[in-house]
Amino acid sequence: MLHAALPPSERCIPALDVVHWYTNHPSQPKAPPIDNSRHVSIIGQGNVSLDVARMVLSRPEDLRRFDIPERVLAHLAKSTVKHVSIIGRRGPYEAAFTAKELRELLDLPGVVMNPLPPEILQPNEGIKPTRQQSRIVSLLHRGSKETTPKGPSEDFRSWSLEFFRSPTGVVPTPNSALSNLELSLAHTTLDPNNKAVPTGATSILPTDLIITSLGHRSEPTTHWYDPGLGHVRNVSGRVVDERGDVLRNVYTSGWASTGAKGVLATTMMNAYDVAQTLLLDAQNPVPGARSVMGEDVGEAALEELPEEVKSGLQLSRVITHEAWKRIDEEEVRRGAALGGKERERMDWSEVDQYLQQKARVA
Repeated sequence: MLHAALPPSERCIPALDVVHWYTNHPSQPKAPPIDNSRHVSIIGQGNVSLDVARMVLSRPEDLRRFDIPERVLAHLAKSTVKHVSIIGRRGPYEAAFTAKELRELLDLPGVVMNPLPPEILQPNEGIKPTRQQSRIVSLLHRGSKETTPKGPSEDFRSWSLEFFRSPTGVVPTPNSALSNLELSLAHTTLDPNNKAVPTGATSILPTDLIITSLGHRSEPTTHWYDPGLGHVRNVSGRVVDERGDVLRNVYTSGWASTGAKGVLATTMMNAYDVAQTLLLDAQNPVPGARSVMGEDVGEAALEELPEEVKSGLQLSRVITHEAWKRIDEEEVRRGAALGGKERERMDWSEVDQYLQQKARVA
């Protein structure tokens, strides 16, 4: 299996670590080694894969007006990446990315997509593509806005969609002048049930960095995770136990509650809905809800903050709404001071330092 063949390492990292790196997530993962990589392989063809590819391929000057932290822009400026391969087991009609994400990648300045063979964009006989599938294939037919430069260009970068390819393993190539790794790929086709099956053909893809963006399930070690559902057991965001009883003051949102599906707007709307549910429950507790300790709390309302929240406040890992508003204003101010960026995001240590400073002044 691929997971066994590709253990996490400096040259094989999860896409989530890359996303957490360029969004200043509290986990503070290391920057990916794009400063000494020429060929990056991203395994998986969902929106996260395309977003990571877009970040890796973008010029820092094109990102500067957004909320990308300065330390991330500085590392991107040192990038030596020239090509990104985005690998998937099935074809363009089964790809999980949306037309919006694809269009943003196709329109990147100074970046071109390798053309696809026309036959790969033809639907299977008897299959009528959906509107979304038709839009995606139309964009793939159109290709990149940029064209391949006629002469050599140091700034020129490219990317490709590697359809019908299933990674099976990786081996280091320490003595190779071309790459650090060799990724073995099994060629696939679709069976009558639309499942990817191997054809028997294989190929080798030289690469320097592998980013895995796989899976349609939440983290299986999470409390109240249901392996049958692939996400945390819940009803409208309210977490329930194995008996179906609603747990008091325990909620879930996003992919933890639905599994890995939908785009950013989908998870945002889900978060809004769960926040609304939380506020409603604070005013009118769910009858029969029980605490995570097992005691029957009946109609009792939340009388004081849970110990976890109190501890988080003391450790500056839980932020009040008033503190968040101050942080928001400060990030926007810092962004404006850097030449009109949307904001300059602070990491947790900066947030803690800033709030302590504000507290001393107050």
